[in-house]
Amino acid sequence: MNWQQLCFVTESSVTIWCIERNYDEHCLTQNPVKLPDGRGSLNHEDLFFPYSCDEDPYHGPVMPVSAIAGLVGDKAETFVPRTDIKPSLHPTAHCWTATSDIYLGCKEGYILAIDTRKCSASIIQRKPLPEHMLKISDMLGYIRREAQKKKDGKPKALQRTVVFTMAFCDEGLYTAGIEGILYFYHIRDLQYEMKICADISEPISTLTFSPDYTTLLIVTDQGTIYTYEPAHSGEAVKLLTAFSSNLLAADFLSPGDKYCVSVTISGEVQVWLLENGICLSMLNLDIEATAMACCPSSNSAAVGTKGGQIYFIDITKVEAPRVVHRIFLSKFPVLSLHYDQSGQFLIIRAMEGYIFILDARPSKLFQVLGYVVLAGEVLSLSVVSDFKNNLVEVIVLLSVAENQQTRLEIFCLSSALMEDIDKYVNDQGMLNVSAIKKEQYDLEYPLSSAVRLKDDIVYGYCTCAPFICKYHLSKQSILEDPPVFLSEKMIPSNQFGAGFICLSPNSRWLASAAKDGVLFIYDTSTMEILAQNYCHSYEGGGIRSMVFSLDGKFILVNGENDGTLVCLKWKKIKEIEVKEADFHWHSLLTILNKSISDENAVLRLMAEWQLESESTSESLPEEKSKKSPLEPSSAAVTEDGSFTSLHSDSASEMTWLGQKTEKDIREETERFANQKEKLQMGIKKLRKTIQKMMHENEQVPDIEKLGQQEFNLDMEEQERAEAEAEQEVARVREKIEMEILANCYLQDVIKHECWDSMCVKGRAVKCFRIACEVKNYPLKKRDEEELRTLEKVLRLRNIEAADLKVQEKVLETKSKTVLFKEENTEVMAGDTASCCLVGSLSSQYGADTSILYHQLDLHSREQKINQIVLLKDIIYKVKTAFNKEFDIVAQQKEQEIARIKERNLRIREILAQLDLQVEVWEPGLTCDENPEQVLTVQDSEIKVEKYLTPQEREKAEMLTRLEMERHLASLDNERQRALNDMMGGVLEVKQEDILKIDIPPPSFISKPEDEWTAQEKKIFREYEEKVKELNEEKEKYRRTLKNKLEELEASIQEMTQNFDKTVCKLFERKVNLEKVIYQEELKIVNLTYSLLLDEELDSREAGLRYFLVKKQKEKVKIARTVEVTKRKIEFYTDQYDNAIAEDKNLEYGFRKEFAHVPASLLGELVELYKCRPRTVMTEIYLATANRSKSSSVSAEDYKDALSRLMKAMDELDNPKHMPNGLDPSIWEKFCLARRNKLESEQLVKWMALILAEIEVFLQRRIDDNEKMSSKIENIFKELIWLQEEKIKLQVNLTFQFLLKQGQVEVESTEIPDYADAIFIKKSIIEELNCNIMDQVEKKIASMVECKEFSKGIFQLEWEHKKMRMQIEDLNQKAQDIVTLPVTKDRQLFLTMLDYDSYMAHRIAVMEQTLAVMDKLHKKNMKKQQKRIKELEKCISLKEQANYELSLELKETLVSVSERRHISQAADMQHISERIAKRRYQEILKQKHLRGLIEEQEKHLDILQAEAERLRSKTFPTL
Repeated sequence: MNWQQLCFVTESSVTIWCIERNYDEHCLTQNPVKLPDGRGSLNHEDLFFPYSCDEDPYHGPVMPVSAIAGLVGDKAETFVPRTDIKPSLHPTAHCWTATSDIYLGCKEGYILAIDTRKCSASIIQRKPLPEHMLKISDMLGYIRREAQKKKDGKPKALQRTVVFTMAFCDEGLYTAGIEGILYFYHIRDLQYEMKICADISEPISTLTFSPDYTTLLIVTDQGTIYTYEPAHSGEAVKLLTAFSSNLLAADFLSPGDKYCVSVTISGEVQVWLLENGICLSMLNLDIEATAMACCPSSNSAAVGTKGGQIYFIDITKVEAPRVVHRIFLSKFPVLSLHYDQSGQFLIIRAMEGYIFILDARPSKLFQVLGYVVLAGEVLSLSVVSDFKNNLVEVIVLLSVAENQQTRLEIFCLSSALMEDIDKYVNDQGMLNVSAIKKEQYDLEYPLSSAVRLKDDIVYGYCTCAPFICKYHLSKQSILEDPPVFLSEKMIPSNQFGAGFICLSPNSRWLASAAKDGVLFIYDTSTMEILAQNYCHSYEGGGIRSMVFSLDGKFILVNGENDGTLVCLKWKKIKEIEVKEADFHWHSLLTILNKSISDENAVLRLMAEWQLESESTSESLPEEKSKKSPLEPSSAAVTEDGSFTSLHSDSASEMTWLGQKTEKDIREETERFANQKEKLQMGIKKLRKTIQKMMHENEQVPDIEKLGQQEFNLDMEEQERAEAEAEQEVARVREKIEMEILANCYLQDVIKHECWDSMCVKGRAVKCFRIACEVKNYPLKKRDEEELRTLEKVLRLRNIEAADLKVQEKVLETKSKTVLFKEENTEVMAGDTASCCLVGSLSSQYGADTSILYHQLDLHSREQKINQIVLLKDIIYKVKTAFNKEFDIVAQQKEQEIARIKERNLRIREILAQLDLQVEVWEPGLTCDENPEQVLTVQDSEIKVEKYLTPQEREKAEMLTRLEMERHLASLDNERQRALNDMMGGVLEVKQEDILKIDIPPPSFISKPEDEWTAQEKKIFREYEEKVKELNEEKEKYRRTLKNKLEELEASIQEMTQNFDKTVCKLFERKVNLEKVIYQEELKIVNLTYSLLLDEELDSREAGLRYFLVKKQKEKVKIARTVEVTKRKIEFYTDQYDNAIAEDKNLEYGFRKEFAHVPASLLGELVELYKCRPRTVMTEIYLATANRSKSSSVSAEDYKDALSRLMKAMDELDNPKHMPNGLDPSIWEKFCLARRNKLESEQLVKWMALILAEIEVFLQRRIDDNEKMSSKIENIFKELIWLQEEKIKLQVNLTFQFLLKQGQVEVESTEIPDYADAIFIKKSIIEELNCNIMDQVEKKIASMVECKEFSKGIFQLEWEHKKMRMQIEDLNQKAQDIVTLPVTKDRQLFLTMLDYDSYMAHRIAVMEQTLAVMDKLHKKNMKKQQKRIKELEKCISLKEQANYELSLELKETLVSVSERRHISQAADMQHISERIAKRRYQEILKQKHLRGLIEEQEKHLDILQAEAERLRSKTFPTL
């Protein structure tokens, strides 16, 4: 790891910043890392620079998505289509490795390895877990589920493993998350093996290794700290348990200010020693606390909860607090707890305006005295003790919702309440108004907190503005219609946010706190600021609560969300104020001393409270009901009159208010038992009567039955149900009406867009007999802009046609290419244009194609746009022409339907006369043929019954009644009845009625023939003749009707067949017309695609040019940096050389400076001069090595190293290291010179490191410059390619041919069916092919000519560019020649005529010299080898002589020892010492002279080198 990389991680991105240092400059480079998508895919394609430029041979090049979108600028580089956008992984934690790589944990459960050099991410895959690890994991999951069941009764599944924190060591990677399990990952080659190390069972937020990597520190979200030792692989050891939630309140433990008690929101009670802030003990209540206060009269504390419970804690032993009692007051959360200064009363503020009064003494078992209910929301509560009158005043600040003001209510509590409480409370436990002497005052401004002084002065903290208001209350008690009190004074506060105020016990100081976290203390008499302190931050929520100690010396301030508790002590205070506070404290202590000792004795004797013990002050074991304090009793009366409770909880868990309510209900039930019994008997009789009536109602008919609701005696409930039903009906009706309105609006929109806007509505024509259908073309009316554009294009085409005609008249001789173009123009403009070249058959269907451009002339963008406009106009005209034909056919069908209906009338008459039941075919128009009828809703289409209003219903009944009367009146017609009776209802018999005529038989027909008379027989014969004639007439008329029927049916059949043929022809024309339209649309598509491709190429070119400009600016910036860095290197090189020279000068000047020192001492000084502190130098060398690896050095590091070195030199400068006989002044001068030498050496090293660092920075910038040049070159290549493609697209046009069907090539080997094939003469095909080949050759010739001409243009441009580049090269060479330094060799090269021969001669001479030197070298080698042999012989001789000398030495030593003994005996020591001292001085003098000689020689060499360097620098050409 090094400091040269930064990792910036957000919720969705990872960025690595590389830091490069250029001595006094820092360069930061941003390198974003592309993360895998949510599925773990690592495919990241560069959409702005694709890997390859694909090219479709038909459609042209494929552009990047940014060019297709038409984007230019920075957006083009980062644009990603919506379909390609995939959510990436979300990082949650990261850590660095020893190799400067990064491991990254993600929210999706992946672990990534990021290579910081390549800035690429790789997913680490997990190996399959071994079987024993799976068993361990399953076991841990089972244990966690069981623990969750025991905790809240609901098993919870293990959450998905998400890494929230990571820590890396040499062995592997440690991770943890919200599941509370510590995992170890052994990673190798992008694969890991996971191991579970420890289970904390709490969400882990931080993992940190110790500096020696032997201990892992684990921190949870709750603040608990564990340690884990990876080497031992044991369990995690809990090191520190912190608060699981924020601090709620704190208070001083009476008497004195030695201890304080605090409570957290989660119910953790702590006892603190204020002297050093040590937590002495802790008690976890495992509840959600809302308030806390300490009792002044005993060592106890009360804690209020959200469930309305009060816990009383015994703190007589600060090391072991315990819960001794609990009271369940109500279900309302407790807001605050307040003790009076004497410790008699405990005032509890709850929700809904409830204020409970308790006896604060443990000897009374914390008895509940009563409660008060105030009308309004209680904002704050404060208590003032009046020791003279033995009263406790409670000041309550209420919020009045009516006028958005605040009201101050004050009531008094006397000691008589604790003697006989039953006199002052009602049956429900509420205190009487007369017992508390309540007073009310309406205040001017809305306040958030208020306190009262003993002289009727009230201070309040304003909520609408940062002011503290001062009020003076009147003495009279005001209960009805209280006036609004105006503030006497408004003191501005420098705080902001919601705040509150608190009064000191002696009423001399007023503390103000707010959300800004600043505490102000005012003097209550003058309201001057005595002190202020910034206790908590505004970001942490400011101050939650504060409290004064009873002696006034300390203040406890608790933060809102920062979890801190601040204890403040007075620094400066007036002596008179100190005396007043002490006097008040001692007077209060006199009152409290006796009660504290007595109550603490009771507290110690109290047993520790358990959950099963009694928790309320009043026990009702015989009751089994439980009820909320505000609701009526949850009791019910059974049919037999017994009282039952709807709750079955035990009395121990019942609220105090619930017990009072149940007790009151029980007493009331006992008092009115007789009356209830009588009422129950009456109810039973009434029930039986109603049941009898309902039974009788079931027996009567339905019309006489009463509704079930008629027997409901609760009319109010019935009315309420009916009202609810009506409201529901109204709601449903309104909902349906709104849906109908929305559908109507949608209908209008669709109708306007798809129907009303059409000038030609879409419809169809169908055949009568066959399944054939033809639809017209729905057309919208062309707007003015479109018509204006069309007119403009037509005018332009007319001008171009006129210009071509003028050119034809002026020009006399033209080339073949020009003739070809004129022929094409004539084909375009003439009426005999070839359909093949035009590319469509639209001219045959009412369109004028002469105005179109030729397909080979569409080179410019304007021409293509104009061609598209003209083609759209042709399509519109073709469709309009077809619609006219379609309208004729549709009108014809309507006429045919009318004729068929006329004939069907006659057919129905004939069928009726023939008495035949045959269905008559009746044609009609369908919805497709008459679409207007779809927009009209017929009554027959509505399947549900129509809803009629009462007025419409009356009108319909009246019309029905009138129609019935008219029908009855028509039946009562005497003339019609007589005509029917006499003549069958007609006056004249028509031929059509002959089939209805019947001859009545004679009256005697009923008699037998034997009884007939002659006359009757004659009449019967006449009757038979008439019947025969009538039957013949009927048969004749019937045949006539049948023939007429057949004629009518044949005519209808012929009409329909003819119309069907017409429709079929129209269908064939529609098919051909569709083909023509598709041909024109294909042209439009090709032109549009070419325009789009042109726009894409332009967008791509603009984007590349923008990118090129940006890269060129970056390149200029890099080049400027390179130039600046080079100048900096030159500057520091000179400084480095000067530092080296200065260092050498210091070394040479040392001997000159100390030349007068004796030689014996000078040698020691030289050795000391070279001496350096070993330990410090070793550290500096290591630090220098580390810096050289990271290429980083700074002036601060240099100064730090130099200061440490100078401190270490103090030891060497100690006079104890001074040589004997040296003058102290010389020693000081020597120490100063050595320090200067040491500073010079450090300066040289520091300058060398700076130069190395700058050179590394320069090399990197040069590499960046080369990379940027490569990028710019690639951009230029792509720009050239784009220009070539644009030219190619302008030349290679898409030409649409219209070819006749003829010979067909089939790829498959199967022989097709030629049943429907036609034969065409080969000559026709060959002639057409010849024409095509001629046209193709002409086109190719013209294209080749254009190509050659374009090639010549490009060649000339290339030559011109080449010549410009040659000119630039020559100019550069000339400039180089001018600035070229002319050395001796270059002068010879320029002056000598035959420089090559001269160099060859010199080379030959040098070769000869080398040969001679080689021979000499060989001879010298032989001589040296001979000399070596001779020396070896001499060595052997010397060894033999040395051996002989060693023998002589032994004998000499013996003789010397004998002579020493003789000399000692003769006392010759003084003489020998003088001789030895003289010889020693001579030796030192010789050594000193030799040293001076060597130093002067070195100094002379250095001066000569310096002179040579200066000479070469001054005269570089010599």
